[in-house]
Amino acid sequence: MKQDVDSFVKQCVVCQQAKHTNTLPAGLLAPLPTPEGAWQQISMDFIKGLPLSHSFNVILVVVYRFIKYAHFVPLKHPFTAPQIAQVVFDNIVKLHSLPTSIVTDRDRIFVSAFWKELFKLYDINLQLSTAYHPQTDGQTECVNQCLEMYLRCDVYDSPKKWHSWLALAELWYNSSFHSSLQCSPFMALYEYEPRIGALPQVPDHTSTPVIELATERQLHLEALKVHLSAAQNRMKTHADKQMSDRQFQVGDQVLLKLQPYAQSSVVNRPFPKLAFKYFGPYKVLEKIGPAAYRLELPPGSLVHSVFHISQP
Repeated sequence: MKQDVDSFVKQCVVCQQAKHTNTLPAGLLAPLPTPEGAWQQISMDFIKGLPLSHSFNVILVVVYRFIKYAHFVPLKHPFTAPQIAQVVFDNIVKLHSLPTSIVTDRDRIFVSAFWKELFKLYDINLQLSTAYHPQTDGQTECVNQCLEMYLRCDVYDSPKKWHSWLALAELWYNSSFHSSLQCSPFMALYEYEPRIGALPQVPDHTSTPVIELATERQLHLEALKVHLSAAQNRMKTHADKQMSDRQFQVGDQVLLKLQPYAQSSVVNRPFPKLAFKYFGPYKVLEKIGPAAYRLELPPGSLVHSVFHISQP
């Protein structure tokens, strides 16, 4: 009888939609591929809600994934996709050329048709995070926390002066030791530590052959790759201990977890508190990467159709 009851509950649609899940979150950690070199892959995000400082109230954070070097660009809200694209060209592209890919969250600027068409022309791959899964852009989220902490400590008594500290904040972050690189981003880029109030060092004028310098530079880049790969493997090992592996096949019918108070275009819920936790089932149309799937949502839904494995 116990087996019959257990089997019945597992097949009950109401139980699957209404009950809490007490298992580990689904989906093993799937790190983004390690970049092949500097200035090729970047991640971007906004820090909003700042007080007006020299007419600025937003910070655009751009991080290069290979060397973790960051740029902090002040902005004035409101802004449009063409304006942000121009800011990227004026502050990032002019210094480091065009990247091969850009990782962002699903901000309205980054999902706009203008943004997609512009970078499609330049053959730049836009990698957007899946719905309800901001960990895809976790690198920039961590940099945001570091920058907010720095500004909070510096301008706690005068918050409207944060713009004056932004340049020093960028230098501070890029000159700080990074555990994944085993050196600072500044050191990874320029191969020497920045001068921050230190006494000048007498340079070594011993001449070095060009081939030896190039070889040393290549060995340095390979060492950075090794450190980044080791850091990714370490994070994946720890993260996978708290997650469970789950896979679906194209054509499977799955239930979908939706935000109860935010998403009403898929399912209308007049009383979200007593609504089901999972809805559907919806058909799996395509597998996107190792941990994301495209679902066949109802016509007229305003939710992006690609979801992380932890949501179905």
